[in-house]
Amino acid sequence: MSETELLKDNNEVNLETDNIKEEYAYLDRGGFSSEKFKVEIRGLPKFYGIVELKKLMNQKLGLNASKIKRPKNGSHWLFACFQNDEDRSKAISALNGYSWKGKTLIAEEAKPAPDPLVKKRKRDEDSVNIKKKKEDENKSQEERLKDAVTPYWNIPYEEQLALKEKEVKNLLMKFDNEVWKIDKNKRNSIESKRKLYNGLSFELKPIQRSPITAGYRNKCEFTVGIDDDTGKPTVGFRLGSYVTGTVGVAPVGGLTHISDKMKQAVLLFQNFVRKSNMSPFSPADYSGYWRYLTVRESTHNGDIMLIVAMYPQDLTKDKLEELKRELIEHFSSEEAQACGVKSVYFEEITKKRSGEDGSKPIHLMGATHIVDTILGLQFRISPEAFFQINTAGANILYQSAIDLSNVNEKSTLIDICCGTGTIGLCFAKHVGKVLGVELVSEAVKDARYNAELNSIDNCSFFAGRAEDVLPSVLARATSDDVIAVVDPPRAGLHMRAVTQLRNTKKVSRLIYISCSPASAIKNFVDLSRPSSKTLRGAPFVPVQAVPVDMFPYTKHVELAVLFEREVRPSDGNEGDVDEKEVKTEENADIKKEENIVSLEENTQT
Repeated sequence: MSETELLKDNNEVNLETDNIKEEYAYLDRGGFSSEKFKVEIRGLPKFYGIVELKKLMNQKLGLNASKIKRPKNGSHWLFACFQNDEDRSKAISALNGYSWKGKTLIAEEAKPAPDPLVKKRKRDEDSVNIKKKKEDENKSQEERLKDAVTPYWNIPYEEQLALKEKEVKNLLMKFDNEVWKIDKNKRNSIESKRKLYNGLSFELKPIQRSPITAGYRNKCEFTVGIDDDTGKPTVGFRLGSYVTGTVGVAPVGGLTHISDKMKQAVLLFQNFVRKSNMSPFSPADYSGYWRYLTVRESTHNGDIMLIVAMYPQDLTKDKLEELKRELIEHFSSEEAQACGVKSVYFEEITKKRSGEDGSKPIHLMGATHIVDTILGLQFRISPEAFFQINTAGANILYQSAIDLSNVNEKSTLIDICCGTGTIGLCFAKHVGKVLGVELVSEAVKDARYNAELNSIDNCSFFAGRAEDVLPSVLARATSDDVIAVVDPPRAGLHMRAVTQLRNTKKVSRLIYISCSPASAIKNFVDLSRPSSKTLRGAPFVPVQAVPVDMFPYTKHVELAVLFEREVRPSDGNEGDVDEKEVKTEENADIKKEENIVSLEENTQT
């Protein structure tokens, strides 16, 4: 069996497993299900009554059967349902081998039945998928690309918002049910609040729409590959994944969410690739050179930054230097300047060794940064820095976070995964102090520069993993009102960071901003679960959630959730982190900060 066939088989197995899990997902939701703790009883006598059997089980044998189900296809076997696993085990022990009316009963643990509604929906979806596959064969390449990249491209915007709002509510209900399941003490409170908030134990505000829906992306990473239709090297997006056997790249001219200037920049680089007579990189056999083009665009002044990435393969140093000179000449042309190209970087993708950082873009020409604005503030952006991809939507998202926070001039904001400092700096005029944490040191330099650029003097930013430097940063928060804002990558916060937030009692509120709510559910649950030896501090309780549509025409949505620390009469100092540990990590972090400052000074010199 080939590797492709093996991957295909594995994908089919995984898909089938996911389908089965969904059919039984109802078992993990809050509330009792008669299917969860079920016993199959066989060998029953020919003549008996359900009431008579239940009397035998509950009164004579002292069992706690809550329900008896008779199947449609037989009268000599049935199911008895119980409230928990202990009662079920007791019933099996008592009934298996028991003699009743001249018959010896057989009792065994029974598998739960799949959700009939989900099964029906799966059957309907299978027939729809077969039909869709046939329809795809008749679609143009452009339509297939739109389906892959912007699946809501042919759905009216109001309907897109309704679909996303429904999806967010379903995910939050899943989170709510998980908390209900793991914390018995909160069940009554959760159930009473659900009557107030339409099925949730906290308020879900209406989805906030994006101010613009066309050409809203300020950053895109385009793949260099071969267009299946023309057979030519093309800069665009993949029509599918390598696992599905698709490596073809399609042009992006028909995509709505990319601006015209960005499309022009893509065509400029595509012309260079085709003239270079160097093939695109092939993921099939790792041959070829050109890998991808990242384009960043300022919505403030239209400036374009390009990051060209390639595999050098066996190219000599002289050949690479010649290639860089050709790139500089190409993007210095009048056509490139008219397009708004102000900054060009070059990145050699090389196999990194264990413990080494990945390759970094090298500045070739023009400005080293571009500038954009959010809520009236200017922000300098470096090639690798995180910046919200929908600038107009970021205004809505950050203002929503400020409105949720209930901060004042005495509050301290801890901005975790702060990037170039956008959230913290937007909060700055509403709070007394901002402390930011970010993994990428270049982004931290940008954040510090952005504070100076906007004449903001109550913000400090620190480089390092949130889970490592958070204790020392939190130790700097001396206010009585400390609120944390987290805007982590798609995968969410590291569990160590969640633990630090839980165990530091001084953090009274938390705003969690997620670009992938489905991935964030685990963090939500860990923030809310009951206290334990690891999670010593009181749990956080969700209060309000606001979905913001940052990604029109796609299925993605941004979500901001406000959590408040649960207040308990017994709260003392057990939730605080160890002071010695904080002091040690604080000293280490100060040393890291001094090294960064030293590096900046050397670079300037």
